[in-house]
Amino acid sequence: MNRNDQQFMAQKIRTQYMEKTPSELDTLRELDAKVKRPANVFAYVFGSISAVVMGAGMSLVMTDIGAIVGIASAMVPGIAIGIVGLGMALLTYPIYKGILDSRKKKYGAEILKLSESIINK
Repeated sequence: MNRNDQQFMAQKIRTQYMEKTPSELDTLRELDAKVKRPANVFAYVFGSISAVVMGAGMSLVMTDIGAIVGIASAMVPGIAIGIVGLGMALLTYPIYKGILDSRKKKYGAEILKLSESIINK
């Protein structure tokens, strides 16, 4: 390793231990995350659950799991469960947008004010 590489690595490690004073940009990033995080968490969790429900319905229709569980004719319950899962999956995006829009309304003025002060510096 040459001298420049050593200095770069030393500086990189040194910055990890220095006290960081929060800037306006850090505050803006935190506010942006505060707006987006609840909507993203909902979308990931609800979307995953809906995919599992839809998959369970498909499994009942396409395999003999229904017979193992004790359901004589698994076609109708499997289709019903699959449709419920599909409906949940279709509702994920509109609910996500609703959560995101409400959070944007709540924090929008503060984010715009802070970003304006950063841009006009």
